[in-house]
Amino acid sequence: MPTLHVVIPVFNEAETLATILDRVQAVPLPEPWHINITVVDDGSSPQFAAALEETVTDRSLDVIRHDQNQGKGAALRTGFDSVLQHGQDDDVVVVQDADLEYDPNDLIALLEPVRQGNADAVVGTRWGPHHPLQGLRPRLHRLINGLLTVLSNWLTGLDLTDMECCQKLLTIPTLRKVRPHLTEDRFGVEPQLIAALAAHQVRMAEVPVSYEPRSMDEGKKIGWQDGVRALLVIARGIRRPT
Repeated sequence: MPTLHVVIPVFNEAETLATILDRVQAVPLPEPWHINITVVDDGSSPQFAAALEETVTDRSLDVIRHDQNQGKGAALRTGFDSVLQHGQDDDVVVVQDADLEYDPNDLIALLEPVRQGNADAVVGTRWGPHHPLQGLRPRLHRLINGLLTVLSNWLTGLDLTDMECCQKLLTIPTLRKVRPHLTEDRFGVEPQLIAALAAHQVRMAEVPVSYEPRSMDEGKKIGWQDGVRALLVIARGIRRPT
């Protein structure tokens, strides 16, 4: 039975964790697929740790904890390594943030190109007619994201529209290929992962996903420093394997 492994990095998302877990566990995957959830607590506060323990009680999922906050990239490496320990070649892994910006029901669409045999990695895109922009902040977000995506495409030769999208799905064999390249501890992992996929000439697809952006006041963690770091990661690039 093939498994969709959902890696959820968390850092003090006490208010949204139960909701996101409920939504992920309720995703109606096509037969014979089933879901396995790995939550990586990236050094959250003791108060959140207690809330996490209460939230995951009686749920069938894996929880891994970092002693201190290391960043999203580090949390993903931990989650990916756990999946690689028991994942099978016909399984896939996908990243799902815990802050409710992304809809877990889109995991069905992300899985479809792999099910059809058309891709080994699938990237979501938030930009397009399916997501009208309202207000200044989303427009600025898209402008910065668009710049990073254009630069990433120039380096990799890809034609993505949303390189920074959180929801990325990979087959287990693909994850094994790219995992050694993933060294960024924070949000620089997004362009680094895309560069690794391109370097290994992985078959990729892009599908529209929903997006409900949060503000900094609501707990959004990515900042301008992460944009600068992403530029450095893109500029450094990644060498094609020989």
